[in-house]
Amino acid sequence: MIKIIHIITGLGNGGAETMLYKLLESINKNKYELEVISMMDKGITGLKIEKLGIKVHTLNMKRGVPNLSAIRKTINLCKNADIIQSWMYHADLFSFIVSRFCKPKKLIWGIRRSNLEWDKNKKSTIMIAKINSILSRYVDNIVSCSIAATEVHRKIGFDKKKLITIPNGFAINKFYNIKEAKAKLCKQFNISSEKKIFTLVGRWEILKDHENCLKALRILSERRDDFVLILCGTNITEENEKLLNMIEENKLKDKVLLLGRRDDVPEIMSATHIYISSSSGEGFPNVIGEAMACETICVVTDVGDSAYIVGETGEIVPRKNPLLLAKAIEKVLNYSEEQKKNKRKLARQRIVDNFEISNIIKKYNKLYEGD
Repeated sequence: MIKIIHIITGLGNGGAETMLYKLLESINKNKYELEVISMMDKGITGLKIEKLGIKVHTLNMKRGVPNLSAIRKTINLCKNADIIQSWMYHADLFSFIVSRFCKPKKLIWGIRRSNLEWDKNKKSTIMIAKINSILSRYVDNIVSCSIAATEVHRKIGFDKKKLITIPNGFAINKFYNIKEAKAKLCKQFNISSEKKIFTLVGRWEILKDHENCLKALRILSERRDDFVLILCGTNITEENEKLLNMIEENKLKDKVLLLGRRDDVPEIMSATHIYISSSSGEGFPNVIGEAMACETICVVTDVGDSAYIVGETGEIVPRKNPLLLAKAIEKVLNYSEEQKKNKRKLARQRIVDNFEISNIIKKYNKLYEGD
């Protein structure tokens, strides 16, 4: 068996954590011995990984604080690893240090970000990305989750010979259209069945640009009153004063539901008329693919691989332009019934054809077993 140890910054509910879980869930466990090291705590995803029968080790490091004892512990855990695979910049740098001592046959890095603008990222994040670009020549492979991220990292000096693009994959047997979902959601949250439901799923973070979405819907609300926006994700709750102020400023208090983190995303997507991704930066956003697998039409900003994922099945607009975002949403609302039906079917088929998880797993198998 090939022993693979995955090192990740944390095991919350982000895109990297989700893709790691899907990889571990679907990969052939008779061929690979698998373990996971979280530099921080076990988190939501760590508990799910343990249910797969895979060991999860935690280092309990404080974010951004080096820890020599954590390095020693990881070296000991990785001493018999054939492959170390890391996810995200901090884990990439950490795994590089560890690999100098335990000498795995392969060190595989992972990059998940396509926006490295100074005003959209922590200075420490950009600094580590630049350090990693210098070290990248000593890594065996660097898995980028998106075409856009691959290009960005080539430009900042990552070894282009080591970069390989493997997109996120989707379990189409878990994400599909649930026929009675809207009726159930409307009943649960007392939403009029006449309302159009818009959804944005994403944790509270500057790159998700919730403000762009809210500004667009304020513009739309000046012309029509037949919609409600559902916001889901970590810290998307009534306790988030900054978000509440944005909603109030855009006069959308009676049109927005804050549901926090949810485990019923397929039901919510199936009840959604339009999925909105208003981000100013993305790598390969899982939620767009999940929405499309549920036959939901998407309106997305042209960041990362969002436009590539959507293709001809939805509408694409420039980032940070609420007026054009509002117009695109209204355009979808004005599709004929036949157009809507066709777009929904095409959306799911695009995910099945291009991003079905078993095909993505084959790409990882090739990476692990190749020279």
